[in-house]
Amino acid sequence: MNANTSPVVTTSLAETMHLLGRAAREAASVLARCTGEQRAAVLGDAAATLRARCADILAANALDLEAADRNLIAPAMRDRLLLDETRVEAMAVALEQIRALPDPLGAVLADWTRPNGLRIQRVRVPLGVIGIIYESRPNVTADAGALCLKSGNAVILRGGSESWHSSRAIHECLVAALRANALPEAAIQMVPTPDRAAVGHLLAGLGGTVDVIVPRGGKNLIARVQQDARVPVIGHLEGLCHVYVHTAADPEMAREVVFNAKMRRTGICGAAETLLIDAACASALLPPIAEPLLAAGCELRGDEAACAIVPGMTPAAAEDWRTEYLDAVLSVRVVGDLDEALAHIREYGSGHTESIISADPVAAERFLAELDSAILLHNASTQFADGGEFGMGAEIGIATGRIHARGPVGVEQLTSFKYVVRGAGQTRP
Repeated sequence: MNANTSPVVTTSLAETMHLLGRAAREAASVLARCTGEQRAAVLGDAAATLRARCADILAANALDLEAADRNLIAPAMRDRLLLDETRVEAMAVALEQIRALPDPLGAVLADWTRPNGLRIQRVRVPLGVIGIIYESRPNVTADAGALCLKSGNAVILRGGSESWHSSRAIHECLVAALRANALPEAAIQMVPTPDRAAVGHLLAGLGGTVDVIVPRGGKNLIARVQQDARVPVIGHLEGLCHVYVHTAADPEMAREVVFNAKMRRTGICGAAETLLIDAACASALLPPIAEPLLAAGCELRGDEAACAIVPGMTPAAAEDWRTEYLDAVLSVRVVGDLDEALAHIREYGSGHTESIISADPVAAERFLAELDSAILLHNASTQFADGGEFGMGAEIGIATGRIHARGPVGVEQLTSFKYVVRGAGQTRP
């Protein structure tokens, strides 16, 4: 089939999905050959189209919100689903930021010459065809499509049924920009059905046309993808993030950073879920830290020592230390020292993001050096665990694995490399 067209739903879901894969493979071949300027032009036009169609996008989002309210969707998921003019503008700005990033393709990562005269270069190339499965967040449609296009990859998007109308409206803006710049519309495709069986076909690799899967959503979705995928997966299971208030923490900084880390947006994977605080400073610092959290409606679940200091806390259960709330709930534990804080994070953390609040550079460096989470911060909110805040324009997710990509998955993380060897007639003895 022509790479400039996207398949429609046929009588067979398997056939529809395989058509998506074949169209994406053809489009990926075109993207790998086109110029960075061509791909950048699409992103500029896509941003303009998002702005021009803002009313249409919000009308589509209203349909999703109505369905969400009927289905009594959780507040955190509803917040991720909600779009307004500010969030649509943020999507357009993210596309422009991605557009402005250097073109990653063709970059020479290493260059050396062997004693026999062979010149060897390691050159950045696209991954190929990426399948992205996500829930709730319609903005992922724009971010993922833009990041894949910038990195020369074709993408097959499978958004959640709860964001069906919103994601399709956003996707139409991306396709319009591809069409206006004579690039294959199949470079950014959406699975044209909310049927959950489509996910199984995508995870199976669509007959070898999908090179990698990137999941973004709740724990159950990620677990299913990691269990069932027959192609490589870039992703994380959950974001169980910690803030540790060290005995040398500045009191006002600790208060502000903890509040922001938990309450700025409770439903994102970078939101703090557990607060650890040194026993030496807990009596003095924990009450002023807890006060604004409780006033904002955050439930605090503390260990025995924390509950004794702040009477408004609920006693924590054993499972609280392993829970990603994605809501206005924070578990609180008083620890003896830095060693105990590190031990707690190693036992209960998910390897996503951790922060230490301390004016002691030695303690901070130990924290940064001895933990192995994907993102570690000193005197800053865990809510900075975001590709846009890292200067990447946007990110598809935070990878917590140790192979290929780790931390924010942006343009560079969606590429691989090949070796180019130039000789002058050399043969191997």
